[in-house]
Amino acid sequence: MGKLRRRRFLSAEEFTYARRRTDRILKVTLPSPSLFANFWDPERSTAVYPRLEDFLGDVAEILREEVDELVRLGAAYIQIDAPHYPLFVDPGYREFYASRGWQAERWIEMGAELDAMVVGDHPEVTFAMHLCKGNQMSRWLVAGGWDWLAPRLLPRVPVQRWLLEYDDERSGGFEPLRAVPDGSVAVLGLVTTKTGRVETVEELEARIREAARCVPLERLALSPQCGFATSVVGNELSVEEEQAKLRVIGETARRVWG
Repeated sequence: MGKLRRRRFLSAEEFTYARRRTDRILKVTLPSPSLFANFWDPERSTAVYPRLEDFLGDVAEILREEVDELVRLGAAYIQIDAPHYPLFVDPGYREFYASRGWQAERWIEMGAELDAMVVGDHPEVTFAMHLCKGNQMSRWLVAGGWDWLAPRLLPRVPVQRWLLEYDDERSGGFEPLRAVPDGSVAVLGLVTTKTGRVETVEELEARIREAARCVPLERLALSPQCGFATSVVGNELSVEEEQAKLRVIGETARRVWG
């Protein structure tokens, strides 16, 4: 047993394959380093990694090298997936992590530092961070608005796009969008990936106009709440319903932003 090391790049081969088959911008997704915290065990890991911070530092270094390689290959849009941060919207999860010695504020501060390390200095690349509260098999993990989390996390991570879940009443109001830093875009996940009900252009436009009271319209965008297939099992909607939702997103974007 030894320290983590990279045996091969995680996504470089897939990016190279896809790059040859399209002239459109490809988005590559990578996990946030602190998402790996649960793979460190205080009883079994300390022989190699005495502290959780040491373990996550090596994870971040591997991911930073991945970003550098993707940029070298021509990647222009990289998304960091961070489904662990939204757990903190629930006070119960904040108490749980505190019981393990991970105070929520310090945990977010450390995680954001690692995320910034992964992003590095690549001004020619658009970076995004995706936050959602569960999606596998049409299930969700936590409920709650972004009020507690947004001002603590969003100003700390140097990304240009924030993809935020906003598809039902569990998401809360739009006021926390005021924490989105100047120069960054809030991508509203208004279209649910959990059920087959197809939203209408009218309802989506109304919600976007409501969000524009907190963030200027030119700094807003529209997307599905999460992926249509978080795992191989997928979600409880058909391919036809997924296609219909994507068409509505396109129609809404044309109506709102031209």
